[in-house]
Amino acid sequence: MSLRGVRHEHEHEPQYGLPERLPADEQVLWQGAPAVAPMMRHVFHLRALAVYFVAMLALRAVAIWPDVETLSDLLVQLAWAAGLAGLGWAMVVTLARLTCRSAVYTLTNKRVVLRVGVVLSVTFNLPLRSIASADLRPLKDGHGDIALKLAGPDRIGYVHLWPHVRPWRIGAPEPMLRCLPKAEEVARLLTQAWAQAHGQAATQARSEAVAPQGERLAGSLVMQSSH
Repeated sequence: MSLRGVRHEHEHEPQYGLPERLPADEQVLWQGAPAVAPMMRHVFHLRALAVYFVAMLALRAVAIWPDVETLSDLLVQLAWAAGLAGLGWAMVVTLARLTCRSAVYTLTNKRVVLRVGVVLSVTFNLPLRSIASADLRPLKDGHGDIALKLAGPDRIGYVHLWPHVRPWRIGAPEPMLRCLPKAEEVARLLTQAWAQAHGQAATQARSEAVAPQGERLAGSLVMQSSH
């Protein structure tokens, strides 16, 4: 399987969240999507954005106060700026909601699939054998992010993944399952699936003895907390 994204309009999906129907030997272990409230708070930083807009309006009020005669005049002067700020904030809220609604994360016994994209859906297939490690970052109320570090030379562009990508890992982007409800349970399922997939790969490699030792996937899936 390739790490490259396959464009796919989810309205015509043969199987929900997937670009094609799974083969007989592959089963869905879990499917989910980002939770809206944590996505707004931790990814789109709506609280910080609201504070920024309020601060800008306050500075604007201080700047024009000497030039107005009454409080009513001040409010009129601030009305247009407040309207623009409210419009901008509402647009970010809408984008956050659409991002959550359009995303589907799928874990099977062989791969992790990310179907993402607000305007144009893109599906990324990440075989479990290509995942070197994973990092669980707990959030509040049982939510959390799971970042996937990829092994080998294949990479996915940071811009193509955003916001489903680990922040600031631009040189080596790590796909991230964002704001998952019951994230620890998902992490346990991922750990078990990863261990099984790599156990089968190791058994096959030992029996066939085809690939040189240096070409075999190294590393282990470590579910660790980071803040």
